[in-house]
Amino acid sequence: MARYDYCDGIARRDFLKVGLLSGVGLGLSGYLRLAEAGLIREGGATAAIHIHLGGGPSHLDTFDLKPDAPSEYRGEFNPIATNADGVMISEHLPKLAKCADKWALLRGVSHNLAAHEFGTKYMNTGNRPIPSLDFPGYGAVVTKELKAPKDLPPFVAIPNTPQTAGYLGVEYAPFSTTSTPTAGKAFEVRGVRLGQGLTIEEVEKRKKLLDGLDQTFRGFEKDNDLVNGLDRFTQRAYDIISSPRSREAFDLTKESPSITGLFNKGAFSQSCLLATRLVDAGVRFVSMTHGGWDTHQDNFSRLKTKQLPELDDAVAGLLMALSEKGLLEKTAVMVSGEFGRTPKINARGGRDHYPRAMWVLLAGGGIKGGQVIGASDEKGTGPASGEGIAPDDVAASFYHALGINHTKEYKTSTGRPVMIVRNGKVVPGLFA
Repeated sequence: MARYDYCDGIARRDFLKVGLLSGVGLGLSGYLRLAEAGLIREGGATAAIHIHLGGGPSHLDTFDLKPDAPSEYRGEFNPIATNADGVMISEHLPKLAKCADKWALLRGVSHNLAAHEFGTKYMNTGNRPIPSLDFPGYGAVVTKELKAPKDLPPFVAIPNTPQTAGYLGVEYAPFSTTSTPTAGKAFEVRGVRLGQGLTIEEVEKRKKLLDGLDQTFRGFEKDNDLVNGLDRFTQRAYDIISSPRSREAFDLTKESPSITGLFNKGAFSQSCLLATRLVDAGVRFVSMTHGGWDTHQDNFSRLKTKQLPELDDAVAGLLMALSEKGLLEKTAVMVSGEFGRTPKINARGGRDHYPRAMWVLLAGGGIKGGQVIGASDEKGTGPASGEGIAPDDVAASFYHALGINHTKEYKTSTGRPVMIVRNGKVVPGLFA
């Protein structure tokens, strides 16, 4: 996927970095020394997929059109009916319209952080950012709460994610693929694939040699917890690269034609296809980032020719593939940006940052599809009534779909108790 610079000069990649993992070339062994799954729990979905639409998509031109508003608000697009009674969305989302029974839409989601970085942090953690504490993203919490198979990374980002481990520590950070898959080709993932002509047999020989050296010097380090920890994660790295399940999970050429046919050949669609394979294999959390939504100018041509067709194909394909595989009820899905965009069109034919009104699409994990909860007012300038739905409420609902109590307390490295989501409640009527 392409690199995008936001209007405020921040490169998207600058706040997609996750501690040490994004820039220092950590291989899988190094990553696994920092990442390990947490506790087993009962009930709810067993995996999650999160899609971050970097830049902030216009709500009025996607899922919350206002055809009766004045022309300077309503824009150029028309609403179309979906297969869910009374639910209307943009004419440029026809595939999502045909599977609206599989997703629920939250309208009137609202906050007041209009900067990309802060809005992104809020929408990817469910906690309003504060200077004194770095909150963990959804993937880090899911990694801690849901135990993953030992031969799979628990949290995969395709190709990267704005979510960090926060105060939980880098052991819960994501394993980023750093690239996107290509249709019809086996996906080469740094640290999972064996590069430079290495074979499993050669790795086994090296491992046996290292095991012999470890045994020789074991007495010098038997009381060293750090060394013992390195041994454990090195073993897990070996488990992954030698595991047929892990290698096949990342290999799109192993997917059936009935599933690959649901996606086009674009990078975002192929990433969504990969996400379905990963959760099918046992990965607990997959995060994807799709940028390009910072449409201060040429909003309508950019949405019509690129952004909306890509979104439509990828997300509709994702939901249909999960359904075909029998995974949708066991996979919680969220699609959101960091904010919406100004209802009134600016002089450059674009829309600017606007956190007062936006939408969030949710599916799976017991969420009742084919419905809209909440609303914005007649011009899309804010919630139709009250304060609307807060990002905290979205987070509480997403965790609920995964059987995770959002009021559970963790402790920071200094012993400070912090709830997973400090404020927020499960959105009424969202679950079947």
